[in-house]
Amino acid sequence: MPNITFLIVLAVILFIVLFIVTRIKIVPQAQEFVVERLGSYHTTWSTGVHFLVPFLDRIAKKVSLKEHVVDFKPQPVITKDNVTMQIDTVVFYQVTDAKLYTYGVERPISAIENLTATTLRNIIGELELDHTLTSRDYINTQITSTLDQATDRWGIKVNRVELKNIIPPAEIQDSMEKQMKAERERRETMLRAEGEKKSSILVAEGKKQAQILEAEARKESEILKAEAEKQATILHAEAVKEQKIREAQGEAEAIEMVQKALAQSIEMLNQANPSDKVLALKSLEAFGKAADGQATKIIVPSDIQSFAGLATSASELFKNSDK
Repeated sequence: MPNITFLIVLAVILFIVLFIVTRIKIVPQAQEFVVERLGSYHTTWSTGVHFLVPFLDRIAKKVSLKEHVVDFKPQPVITKDNVTMQIDTVVFYQVTDAKLYTYGVERPISAIENLTATTLRNIIGELELDHTLTSRDYINTQITSTLDQATDRWGIKVNRVELKNIIPPAEIQDSMEKQMKAERERRETMLRAEGEKKSSILVAEGKKQAQILEAEARKESEILKAEAEKQATILHAEAVKEQKIREAQGEAEAIEMVQKALAQSIEMLNQANPSDKVLALKSLEAFGKAADGQATKIIVPSDIQSFAGLATSASELFKNSDK
């Protein structure tokens, strides 16, 4: 009997210990626990170890503080020019207040989805089709701002909203594809024409440069040829000048030598002290040489009186020479 009592007491103690241990709660990182006491909100537990009062407290909701990503299904919207299209969105949100998130709205995700759809319809309804397709950033900013303001009372912060896909009707897509194809062909034609234009300009520019270079080459060649002819003329003139100078110098030297010879002969005659008869004979010889020439007129010296006097002087000279 004592053994049974001991076992019962031991079992009760173990149950109490286990019950107390199970009342110890650990809140992990990036989470918060909303705790109710006797059915009403009591407190919010943050990261750490907490004790849950038995039979009084209970954890109403475990809230994750991480950023959540929700991909909503495509929503039908109508543009300003009455074109119906499908747009699906992706919402990035984060819980900032666990109490408001728990008690603010019944189904937060559904509420965000419906709010996104209505906001998207309002924004797209003010835009035409072409503007809608090219205004993703504008639409994202407008939806984000509207959702962020609306979800503040729910303890939710909408960080970003992205349009994942914009799906226009099939006939619009076909028309857009044809338009895009025509636009690509137009751009291709323009690029080809621009390329041909640049090519023609470059070819013409090349020909122009070639002609300019050829003209400059001819000009340079003519300049060099004229310069060469000028140098040749100068050298020829210098050579003729040098030749004439040398000829003049030669003539001057010859005249100088003749004059020196005459002067020496006169000096020698003076030193020999010739007689009047010798001088008369030399004059006769000179007169004879003059008479033998081609001259048509002969000037007879005035001091020669007669040929007889000359003959007498010559005979006397010969006699003296024989002696």
